Amino acid sequence: MTEIVLVRHGQANSAATDEAGYDQLSDLGRQQAVWLGDHLRGHGERFDRVITGTLKRQQETAQAMGYDKGETDARLNELSYFALTQAVEAQHGIPAPQEAAEFARYLPEVMTYWEGGHLENVPERFDEFASRVTTLIDEVCTGHGRVLLVTSGGVISMIVRHVLMLDLAATTKVMLHINKSSLHRLQYVHGGLMLGMFNATPHLYSPDRAAARTFI
Repeated sequence: MTEIVLVRHGQANSAATDEAGYDQLSDLGRQQAVWLGDHLRGHGERFDRVITGTLKRQQETAQAMGYDKGETDARLNELSYFALTQAVEAQHGIPAPQEAAEFARYLPEVMTYWEGGHLENVPERFDEFASRVTTLIDEVCTGHGRVLLVTSGGVISMIVRHVLMLDLAATTKVMLHINKSSLHRLQYVHGGLMLGMFNATPHLYSPDRAAARTFI
């Protein structure tokens, strides 16, 4: 049996306006990761493999968790959100939201244009993104043991989509609610991949850490 534990990276630079500016943990994001690593070790969690994407915020999260000697795989890298938003504005006249409250309306529009092939000159097509993510998961499932994957919200959403066979609307809802530094568990048993845990933050359950529960 293979067990896969997915972790979304800690809070990054939410004030950024481009990919490079976003790709670093905030002080809170680093603390979230430290707490998560402490929680996993405190509950005797051990992993046969640790894999992160090649993005700085993903690797910084793994390092702060105490897993700084793992593998890297670019298939765990996040979708190019800023490139997509720029394409939506340039090609369809829809600007990116200025307030977090508008994001729940905006993201489904972006994903619909992308999935439908209505965005030109973007780093990758929707089907290419989905394929690289599911190919990696399928490869991991051919092995055995426990695997920790430190990645991003869009990637986790596509994995959940793959496991539960979700449509785009449901996938986008999943994407909107994945917490920073959250845990997700998958088990590959009897030839099938099962979702055993979604969006858990046990390392942030105590009342004094309530303000550290973030998803943007």
